[in-house]
Amino acid sequence: MHRPQLGTLVATVPTDAEARHEARAAVEAVDDEAVRLRSAVKAHDGFFTTFFISPYSRYIARWCARRGLTPNQVTTASLLTALIAAGCAATGVRGGYVAAGVLLIVSFVLDCTDGQLARYALKYSTMGAWLDATFDRAKEYAFYAGLALGAARNGDDVWALALGAMVLMTCRHVVDFSFNEANHDATANTSPTAALSSRLDSVGWTVWVRRMIILPIGERWAMIAVLTAATSPRIVFWALIVGCAFGACYTTAGRVLRSLTRKAKRTDRAAQALADLADSGPLAELGAKAGRRPGVRPFAPLLFALFGAALLLAFAWMEPFGSPFTVVAAAVYAVFAGGAVARPLKGALDWLVPPVFRAAEYGTILILAAKSDAPQALPAAFGLVAAVAYHHYDTVYRIRGGTGAPPAWLVRVTGGHEGRTLLVTALAALLADRGDDFALALTATAVAVALVVLVESIRFWVSSGAPAVHDEGETA
Repeated sequence: MHRPQLGTLVATVPTDAEARHEARAAVEAVDDEAVRLRSAVKAHDGFFTTFFISPYSRYIARWCARRGLTPNQVTTASLLTALIAAGCAATGVRGGYVAAGVLLIVSFVLDCTDGQLARYALKYSTMGAWLDATFDRAKEYAFYAGLALGAARNGDDVWALALGAMVLMTCRHVVDFSFNEANHDATANTSPTAALSSRLDSVGWTVWVRRMIILPIGERWAMIAVLTAATSPRIVFWALIVGCAFGACYTTAGRVLRSLTRKAKRTDRAAQALADLADSGPLAELGAKAGRRPGVRPFAPLLFALFGAALLLAFAWMEPFGSPFTVVAAAVYAVFAGGAVARPLKGALDWLVPPVFRAAEYGTILILAAKSDAPQALPAAFGLVAAVAYHHYDTVYRIRGGTGAPPAWLVRVTGGHEGRTLLVTALAALLADRGDDFALALTATAVAVALVVLVESIRFWVSSGAPAVHDEGETA
């Protein structure tokens, strides 16, 4: 039981005729349509979305509702618009860049409209929540690829920057997901830094500043659109990398500080969610079993994960392309990855284990593709990371929906994060003198992973019957 914030709505229990008359008059004075329209807007959105999109997108949502359009149709229209924007960016001409920037903003307006339409018309669905979440990633990654293709037409190879931006953004999201899953049902979950955050929230302007500096989707897409129309893809990606890196450092530092100062007791459910987010395959499972043997002393999961990831990335960076020592480092990483998940992830900073695994896997693919002499290696790596990232996002959406992680067979078939990393390093060693074959192998791996995870994901979300989520809007 809880008492909701009523805002302009009226709720009272009159005790006499006069009070009943006043209550009835107050109820009749409420403009129901205005409340309904205002409630269509999400309660806690970014500055750009709140002040530059929602003031008119809510009326677009009402227009769609009165014509029988569904949120899923608007979501699909947003995706198609973004894909057209990516195609315009791929032309590599200034007119195409300007059109791409404009269409990206239009796509974002539609992206806001679909949720507002769902709240206005009270049309929530499992499929709608899944489409909205996955299409956001598909739109952003497609636009990155479009910018990279457009730059290549002008002789500027920015695929490494495009892949770096995607890796950074995905790792940052995993930090968000892991922290939230670790703490959303924790007991005694208080911290001096949380109290400081609450005090800052009482000062209106600090709320908007803190929301803007982390570069949420509204600010991020607006920056990408403006810079695409006015500058070059290289500048777009550097601005994106710098901005997202700052936002990631700001949010991660704050969460680490909260985790170290709070006395939270994490539940078995939170530990299981973190284990699912880790995406451990067969090799890591073997290491975990060895770590659970009687007589083996407990260890710090995060230290194991950090050591394995640092060792792997260091060898991938310093060793020549195709070095067998990098393969050995990947094998050692698999062992330490198993050790990191041998015990329940209930420590203060254990929520950082999944992001460390993501950084190790994605970073290794990026480094090896960049060091290859094949010009198609980086685009192929971009496709592979996109396919794997989809699998990781899909895992998050399943956990959030209360349906648990993907089936164990899917994780085993795709190899887990440590299996895929070992595979990529082995391919680099076997095909060190045949760069084109290495790019082809990365492409084949990307296609195989994408087919498996997409088919299973679509099958699950169409047939799962997972509960639809009511995404609350503004306080009435």
